[in-house]
Amino acid sequence: MRTHIMDMFGLTAPILQAPIASASNVALATAVGRGGGMGSIAVTWHAPADGLALASQLKAAGFPFFFNFALRFGTEKLASYYQAGLPAVTLSWGMEPLAIAAFTAAGTRVGVQVGSAEGTRLALAAGADFIIVQGVEAGGHVQSTTALMKLLGETLAVAGNVPVVAAGGIACGADIARVIKAGAQAVMMGTRFVASHESGAHAAYKAALVAAGPDDQVYTNCFDLGWPYAMHGVLRNSTFNAWEAAGCPAAPDRPGEGDIIYRNGLEEQPRYSDTPPAEGAVGELTAACLYAGKGVGHIKSVLPAGDIVTALWSEAQSLL
Repeated sequence: MRTHIMDMFGLTAPILQAPIASASNVALATAVGRGGGMGSIAVTWHAPADGLALASQLKAAGFPFFFNFALRFGTEKLASYYQAGLPAVTLSWGMEPLAIAAFTAAGTRVGVQVGSAEGTRLALAAGADFIIVQGVEAGGHVQSTTALMKLLGETLAVAGNVPVVAAGGIACGADIARVIKAGAQAVMMGTRFVASHESGAHAAYKAALVAAGPDDQVYTNCFDLGWPYAMHGVLRNSTFNAWEAAGCPAAPDRPGEGDIIYRNGLEEQPRYSDTPPAEGAVGELTAACLYAGKGVGHIKSVLPAGDIVTALWSEAQSLL
């Protein structure tokens, strides 16, 4: 079968790799594309010159991809990418109609992440080409407070002919089949691709995802240094357990406040930082922020990203 999103971007599988911050890179996005899906890079924290260099590498690879911008951290970098010839961009944690219009005029497709039906209405009014509906089951920073299937139904009711991508806790073929049957045109998956060979996540982080069960994920605001006032989906670990046992105190009264728990080169990360450990990090890595969605229990091994795409879509098709 084919979906609108597959036709829009020339995909053979309706699977988009979520922009998983420091774990996203050219190798991962390319591998996802080679498998028939659509890779991405989170460029919010990149200097525009670096982001444009990454775009050149991805365009040379020849597979569809998108860049993501978390508008919570400003919109001033967006203009640097208007004429970059990007196949697509996605905007999360905010709405910027002028940027949507500028990207659209340059031939770049724009997806907007939403966490409510009203957010969908605003995104449609701003000219979004597709909607990413993120359920509360997602890993990483979560815009929504609503379960994915409920939110997907509410979004589809107002989206009309604009395609909708489902995100949040999706980690297996059965999950993909369920949301496609419900009307989604594609899925966006993050945690499953963190646990891939090509992702930039540290091996200890990947191993923690593989070892986790379905009850090891929690929706919390524990790891708030770097991004305050944003809920997130993470794995329970020693930092979270000590904080919860102490009554979930606020900074600066949390257990171990100020401890440096790992280093990556000259960069030090304190306990409660929102930055997960990347390749090269050294220290108490499993006490760090380890983003994960509710579907983490389905992840049983670290695999090549292209194999993840083809295997999950094959499994989903057998159920559709």
